Amino acid sequence: MSSKELARKTAVEGALDHRITQTAAASKLGISARQFRRILQRYRQEGDAGLVSRKRGKPSNRRTGAEVQNTVWDFIKQPIMNGFGPTLMAEKLEKQKGISLSKETVRRLMIEAGVWKVKSKKVEEPHLSRPRRMSRGELVQIDGSEHAWLEERGPKANLLVFVDDATSEILAAEFVPEECFFSYGELCKRYFKEHGLPKSFYSDRFSVFRDNHKGNLSDEPITQFQRALTVLDVELICANSPQAKGRVERANETLQDRLIKEMRLLDIRDYEQANQYLPEFILDYNRRFAVMPGSDVDFHRPLDTTLDLDFLFSIHDFRKVTKTLQIQYAGRVYQILTRHPAYYYAKQEVLITCDPTGSISAWFSGSLLTLEEIEKRSKQAEVVSSKSAKAKPLPPAYDHPWRTYGKKINGKPVLTTLLLE
Repeated sequence: MSSKELARKTAVEGALDHRITQTAAASKLGISARQFRRILQRYRQEGDAGLVSRKRGKPSNRRTGAEVQNTVWDFIKQPIMNGFGPTLMAEKLEKQKGISLSKETVRRLMIEAGVWKVKSKKVEEPHLSRPRRMSRGELVQIDGSEHAWLEERGPKANLLVFVDDATSEILAAEFVPEECFFSYGELCKRYFKEHGLPKSFYSDRFSVFRDNHKGNLSDEPITQFQRALTVLDVELICANSPQAKGRVERANETLQDRLIKEMRLLDIRDYEQANQYLPEFILDYNRRFAVMPGSDVDFHRPLDTTLDLDFLFSIHDFRKVTKTLQIQYAGRVYQILTRHPAYYYAKQEVLITCDPTGSISAWFSGSLLTLEEIEKRSKQAEVVSSKSAKAKPLPPAYDHPWRTYGKKINGKPVLTTLLLE
């Protein structure tokens, strides 16, 4: 007997012993008094067997029909549906075939078809969850995920994702070849123009966000990304563990499942097409998974239109001008072209900026300088170190002391050639 049927037996025996009324027993079991009297009568006639459900061993009235099952099996066994989970499979089944089934029914049919394996739940150590921030834009988690997003149809790429901590909403995303400062800079510029400036970013300790090689320095070096955010008054917080920024980590897991399969169904074969599809996918993602914030206040601040984001998200460095008004940067030499006398710039420090295209600019006291790259011509012969394996030592001269070492006459060294003569 099941636990439910054992509870029935306790209530029935209580009613028979007049320890409880039939109405109270029916209320305790959650059934009507009339139904309880039927159960009481069957118990008197059949004993414990009368309490067992009459539906046991019979097919359910809500069972999935054989025709529907065959249609579902044909659908889920298609090669293009390989790797779909029960939840996503149920959505696609309803959208493409018009068959509405619960995800657990789809899971059972997938297990029976051999396309899904029963997974035993692993024992995991509990991590105390950090409460969400109350307002949108108060904390935005940022991360990059390198993955084979196009499967065998293309190479690996990085997907940069910005997720709001209060709502789990994806605020910005883009496929990029490499997770670097310029990639984050381009996405930040687009995000700031669309939504405004958030209060703070929450990231991992990747080298773009934090210099991890400070050595014995008293002050931690500032990265280019930190410098740009400081000007914009956006705080950057670096997490100590992946679990701390769980919102964006879980978003990456969902994207690696759903986004890959959606792009497979659309036969997207390059990342340019993938970036064009991303806004449509993000709209559907936010509709499904985003939650309401605890507060109606939005912490995003309007972007100052006077700010030059292209200048801000370029690499900034400083160089000292030589007496001949030249600057050396990244192995190249640049000549400053100016009408000012040489002493005006000589030995002064100028700001060097490098944009994503590799274009170099120099700034002095806020003014852009005119530069001309000086061509460096290659040398005629290759300079080989004496310690190199390619170096061929010259033989010593004929009168070198080495040749007469150990050969002496009357206590004085003589040439070996004289001895031979």
